[in-house]
Amino acid sequence: MTFDPETATFLIAGPVRIHPRVLRAMSMPSLNHRGDYFHGIVQEIRDLLPVLFGANGHQLVLSGSGTAGLEAVYSSLVPREGRTLVLSNGNFGERSDQIVRRYSNAVTTLTAAWGQPFDPEAVRRELESGDVRAVCVVHNETSVGLANDLAAIAPAVRKSGALFLVDGISAVAGIPMEVDGWGIDAVVAGSQKGLAAPAGLALVHLSDRAVAALRPGTFYLDLAAHLKSLEKNDTPWTPAVPLFLALREALALLREEGLARRLERTHRLAEAARSATDALGLALFPERRCASDTVTAIRNPDGMGDPELRKALEREYNVLVQGGQGALTGKIFRIGHMGIADWPDLLVTFAALERILGKAKRLPAPGAALRAVVDRMP
Repeated sequence: MTFDPETATFLIAGPVRIHPRVLRAMSMPSLNHRGDYFHGIVQEIRDLLPVLFGANGHQLVLSGSGTAGLEAVYSSLVPREGRTLVLSNGNFGERSDQIVRRYSNAVTTLTAAWGQPFDPEAVRRELESGDVRAVCVVHNETSVGLANDLAAIAPAVRKSGALFLVDGISAVAGIPMEVDGWGIDAVVAGSQKGLAAPAGLALVHLSDRAVAALRPGTFYLDLAAHLKSLEKNDTPWTPAVPLFLALREALALLREEGLARRLERTHRLAEAARSATDALGLALFPERRCASDTVTAIRNPDGMGDPELRKALEREYNVLVQGGQGALTGKIFRIGHMGIADWPDLLVTFAALERILGKAKRLPAPGAALRAVVDRMP
């Protein structure tokens, strides 16, 4: 079978499959981004964003990937005086560390092994050692299929008085996030993950405290400039107009489904993927207690690398999943199940995995993975 992107079962860790309504929204003729019609679209988006982040705070949309959103937050909020604490236990934690070090010479990085959770006590001790003005953490580390427990560290961050800056790119609309309850000051979401919109937009939520602390950062990503333009439903620079149209439709779809229902479906899919992994005789990469609900990271069977497993899924069954990154290349594969992913996607994927492992004489119980998925269906 030749891989066909238009008909493939598409379960990578982002970008995710896009609803036809969202695709059609991008087909509108060119718009004047300084005109009333586009300003109305921006207002609709502003009205819809509290579905994601809650009614408090300030939300804006940047033309640029999630990494652009992180750079906007870090360049505008990482303090010039005092320390910034970065928590890193995966590829994207390392990326945050690299960005933060562009804007501060006083960075302390607290690391855990890839796939291992942070020790909340170690975080607390570092905060209590003094002079930490900002804490940067990835909520959902897709590189290793791990969700960091922000609730466990939030009280210590709040007590320290530090700004709490969160990479929520693959967490927002995928796993529960209590923005106000955890005292988060800034969170960045990516359009291409739990929202199931096209890649290329970053959504940023800021607390009142964060807005008061903003300082000029990069020119294009100056959050204060974006907030000022937003007062008139405008953007300071030319926005990615078709992506704004797609975002509006994706947010409308989320409102129709309801955030709670999307989170519940994503959780059910994750539980099913984990159960099916067990049935295949395979092992999760992260500790099970902190396994992500948006992406399941699975260790490759001994003797089977990307050509025998992940590439075979694509080549023979038109199923696309994602491989490992960095030192994990060829050692794990990752199944994304966020956004509008649903039960047929998971059934096709695990049926194909059963077939591949069966041909390799590595399948412990034929049909068990599919039964594990079916048993989790509503």
